[in-house]
Amino acid sequence: MATTLTPSERVEPFAGTAARLRGAAIASVGVSMPGQVVTNAAIAERIGVEPEWIERRTGIQARRRAEPGERLDAHATMAARTALERAGVPPAEVDLVLVATTTADELLPNAAPLVAYALGATHAGAFDVGAACTGFLSAMAIGCAQIESGRASCVVVVGADFMSRIIDPEDRMTAAVFGDGAGAVVLTAIDEPSRIGPIVLGCDGAGAELIFVERVEALVHMAGHETFREAVARLAESTLRAAEAAGVALEDIDRFVYHQANGRILRAVGEKLDLPADRVVDCIGQYGNTSAATLPMALAFSEAEGGLRPGERVLIAAFGAGFTWGATVVEWGAS
Repeated sequence: MATTLTPSERVEPFAGTAARLRGAAIASVGVSMPGQVVTNAAIAERIGVEPEWIERRTGIQARRRAEPGERLDAHATMAARTALERAGVPPAEVDLVLVATTTADELLPNAAPLVAYALGATHAGAFDVGAACTGFLSAMAIGCAQIESGRASCVVVVGADFMSRIIDPEDRMTAAVFGDGAGAVVLTAIDEPSRIGPIVLGCDGAGAELIFVERVEALVHMAGHETFREAVARLAESTLRAAEAAGVALEDIDRFVYHQANGRILRAVGEKLDLPADRVVDCIGQYGNTSAATLPMALAFSEAEGGLRPGERVLIAAFGAGFTWGATVVEWGAS
């Protein structure tokens, strides 16, 4: 027997974008980091090098480390709450919460529903996005699509990782590179074309064995030289693709915010594309590589330094395990 819905139970047909122009914009950014600062000196002796060697090889001077009792979802929530407050958006108006992470506190549940609950986002859907260091950008692609299609009006996108939970403290390749942190942006709907350009994404599973974490061992392994070479090539390639897709030239971009993987990678990409050094954001020295959190943390760092003003064009790009990569051009601000 067919079931008949009462008028209050019926859902209006989806109007999509036909009814009116609808775009997405970044309304705000927020961060949250553990209080513990670990310097190179605290790591160098253990892995048999000098502190200066770490800085020369990575560009990193210090990184944040979570204490054993700290939870990733708590920092993800704090970053998201800060972003919502700065955007002036009540949690009840959030339609979707996305958390990009590789290091959620538990295998189940995902971090995102815990974050949504802690925020008080009572009407939001929530799920995690797993694309390693490209996770935040991948989650942004989902959030933008939801807004542009009319299926959501406000999406919170979080990048959060506690990489200290999956590094071997004796591994010279990874022990000094990774840090912990969380960052978030609020994506909102605007009645004009999107201020977030096409998000170009790519992958190559042939490189899977160069950065990996096995489930049982739960430690990250990385082939540094090969990863470096691939990261530079893919970041440069995706930068050009994103600029072309957005219809802008590189010289028209005010700020380049790359995944903060390694200071030498940032310099190599800048040199390959002939980018002015003062336009390439570099905050890896203070934070290390926080995986999915590096992009929102770098955005917040740049904004705090006065480097992001409403209307400025910002290119955002990432490269991570998988291999995965991507980029987009953003016009900063939502008003």
